[in-house]
Amino acid sequence: MSYTGAARKVGTNIDTDAIIPARFLVTTDPLELGKNCFEGLEPGWINRVQKGDILVAGPNFGCGSSREHAPIAILGAGMPVVLAHSFARIFYRNGFNMGLTLLEIGDEVDGISEGDRLEVDPEKGLIRNLTQNKDIPCTPVPPFMREILAQGGLVGYVRRQMAEADG
Repeated sequence: MSYTGAARKVGTNIDTDAIIPARFLVTTDPLELGKNCFEGLEPGWINRVQKGDILVAGPNFGCGSSREHAPIAILGAGMPVVLAHSFARIFYRNGFNMGLTLLEIGDEVDGISEGDRLEVDPEKGLIRNLTQNKDIPCTPVPPFMREILAQGGLVGYVRRQMAEADG
């Protein structure tokens, strides 16, 4: 599966409280969390986002609390993919478990501008910056992790595995 959308950039060391502040953690509903995505970074940030946009971040994205609400909020905001220089390990694990596609691209993140039109192919490990007519190679998402994403996250993946085992 590939994704196409506009780049929405955030800075470095963005922690989970900036992604979704604790005062909004009264629900796990993706749409409700998505309405407040990045309120801890900039009130109203979500008003600049359209469904299908691609989040682009600097180093250490998702540091801080291990709350799974952060990737859920990003998905609820309509952004299915995050490209970052690097991810905090717990966020990386939570992201895939919640069904959010994550790709580390190192310093290449600096060459992407706000609003650039991007096409992301996690299977091939290729990001095409359609605005700048530039390809950015990255490590492909391994097949078993793509299968987790295809099931909407780890819960869906396990349910399917159990259903197949039951015959």
